Amino acid sequence: MLLPEQSQRPKVLVVEDDQALAHVIMGHIRTQGMDAYAATDSAEMSESMRQRSHDIVLLDLMLRQENGLDLLRALRRDSDVPVIIMTGHRRDEIDRVVGLELGADDYMPKPFGLHELTARVRAVLRRHSASLMAGVQAAKRAIYRWNDWQFDRAARALTSPEGESVVLTKGEHALLCAFIDAPGRPLSRDHLLRTTRIHDDVFDRSIDVQILRLRRKLERDPVNPQVIVTQRGHGYVFAPAVECI
Repeated sequence: MLLPEQSQRPKVLVVEDDQALAHVIMGHIRTQGMDAYAATDSAEMSESMRQRSHDIVLLDLMLRQENGLDLLRALRRDSDVPVIIMTGHRRDEIDRVVGLELGADDYMPKPFGLHELTARVRAVLRRHSASLMAGVQAAKRAIYRWNDWQFDRAARALTSPEGESVVLTKGEHALLCAFIDAPGRPLSRDHLLRTTRIHDDVFDRSIDVQILRLRRKLERDPVNPQVIVTQRGHGYVFAPAVECI
């Protein structure tokens, strides 16, 4: 994927059933050196993604005929394309949290400024590009082990000591990667928010929710965790020694 300063213009898909608003958003995106396409529902979104490779999706959660969270859930089953969710107003906190946990990369509450929107788009594109590059570098040393667990980072495959495959959401995968990159070191919520691309302080507790879910998958006793340990005032520590093979 190429960024705006490179030779290829990024392709932005705007999934919004308010055609007047979609037209305004696309017009501004095009003035900022990016290509923009529109979809009003899941069928049009799927067709647009079939026709071309989009670099990022702007997804309205409040579509008239469909739930945007359902579209995000379906999208994440097939693609890791970056997604910025657009919400109706600042009171829709639950939908924003759920959207981020389902794999959205950022959110914009309506009404929003167009320049802020394109700044968020560029920031998400940069993070995604950096993540892809980091993934390529990590692929050479992608297998990690601790306490008879095995984690294939490149394949996103986690295997329990009993040999069972453990499914991770995108957020859980990003969180686990952050921990195995710094075993034994306290990681603050702010660091984890940045690492997992959930970066607004209002969602501080969403990190706690994701850690609770990851503990349920990694810990023999999630109530008394031995793998992901809380250090009050500092954050969380991945306690086991991690071997890279």
